[in-house]
Amino acid sequence: MGADLLSTDSLFRGLLAQASEAVGADLERICRRGPETELRRSRNVQPLMICVSLGYAYRLVEAGVNPDVVAGHSLGEVSALALAGVLSAEEAVQVAVCRGEVMEEAASCVAGGMVAVNVQDREAFLDLVQGLAGVVVANDNSPEQLVLSGERDALEEAVDRVVVARLGTCRKLAVAGPWHTPYLAAARDAFAARIEEIPFREATVPWISNVTGQAERDPEAIRSLLVRALAEPVRWRACMETIGQQPIRALLEIGPGRVLSGLARANGFGLETAIHHVNNLRGVEAAVRDLAGSG
Repeated sequence: MGADLLSTDSLFRGLLAQASEAVGADLERICRRGPETELRRSRNVQPLMICVSLGYAYRLVEAGVNPDVVAGHSLGEVSALALAGVLSAEEAVQVAVCRGEVMEEAASCVAGGMVAVNVQDREAFLDLVQGLAGVVVANDNSPEQLVLSGERDALEEAVDRVVVARLGTCRKLAVAGPWHTPYLAAARDAFAARIEEIPFREATVPWISNVTGQAERDPEAIRSLLVRALAEPVRWRACMETIGQQPIRALLEIGPGRVLSGLARANGFGLETAIHHVNNLRGVEAAVRDLAGSG
């Protein structure tokens, strides 16, 4: 992850050094060689993901690709704030360090996880899980995909019921805790206290909140929403609806993976909207070339 940036990008190496010092781990080594157990730790992977995402994002900005609107899924909200001018790159890494540490602490207090469900009958699925203790719908990703989060035993029961009722297919996610649930209330409060002194600025472009699915520019409103997001569901479907109300000709997914690109299609963005995967420097070059060619 980010190997091409390590050899070519001084900003990325500087952010990585900052994050490594803050978490007390050699994130460059973990980035290059793992082990995966260390990579999956929230305190390591969250600042590392922000470093990687911003490394590619700023390459796009340097090439003249500037966003008209930004949104991030869960942790991605932090890198989106840097692109919106609310945080500097260094401040975004600092926020990610705080976020990763409080979430790891929360995960040590409850045996939890998350399960993605591709639903066949959305309303029947919601009716089924509504009455289950220890489980909440933590992500509303698209009309066909929701994510359950909560205690492991409760998640297993929920999966069994979904399968028996033939309401969808389930896939366990590789996460360390019950993210975006009330189990993160203490982490939310700790996060609020730890980022209190980090300055937030007015957004230069609309930043779409996971909590509301709506655009926000006010710095203190953004701070509050970012904090609330730890213990509240990700309303990604609503975020996509808000973005779709604008004349968008291209979407760029920046960072490792391609999940959000698939969710964009699932949320109604058709082939008239170009979608670019920017998860390496080749992806940066392709996006710049294609966007320049399309005017």
